[in-house]
Amino acid sequence: MLIVEDVDLTPNPQALKFILNKKLLKREARNYANKEEAANDPLATGIFGLPGVVSVFYMDKFITVEKDPKRNWGEIQRAFVPFIKAFDEKKIPAEKELSGTTDAETELLQKINDILDKRVRPALAGDGGGLEIMGLEGLTLKIKYQGACGSCPSSIRGTLVAIENLLRREVNESIEVVSS
Repeated sequence: MLIVEDVDLTPNPQALKFILNKKLLKREARNYANKEEAANDPLATGIFGLPGVVSVFYMDKFITVEKDPKRNWGEIQRAFVPFIKAFDEKKIPAEKELSGTTDAETELLQKINDILDKRVRPALAGDGGGLEIMGLEGLTLKIKYQGACGSCPSSIRGTLVAIENLLRREVNESIEVVSS
């Protein structure tokens, strides 16, 4: 049974991070900007069914929910906690069931992912968010912020520059990082 052990504030005032007692996913993360994107994911679809939810992000042992600014957190939390408790975690689809198998990553992309996994994603996860690599074209890395980071002004400005500087030091001095 899934249990909400704690709730953390995030830098985004419209997003809360719900910390759970069990891991939901091994390595990947799921990010949905609307109910239609989540159609094949029973967990996210159920969360979107709660009043005022506008986005859902989850990975590891937490779920970040972003709400409509016109709604209050009390009504969402009162519905979220029993929903999670009643949800059967075996219904969470495997990544391959959602997106099919992926091609092998290039060596450069693997190196970038390793650095992001070790140095960036844990910090973003601490604030209830994450990031997804959308593509690498030449030396331009396209990323998409997830969860609480998706609509947070500091992630769109400061964090983007910090990621670019890190990758320029560690991977290639000509890398450019853009938000998509």
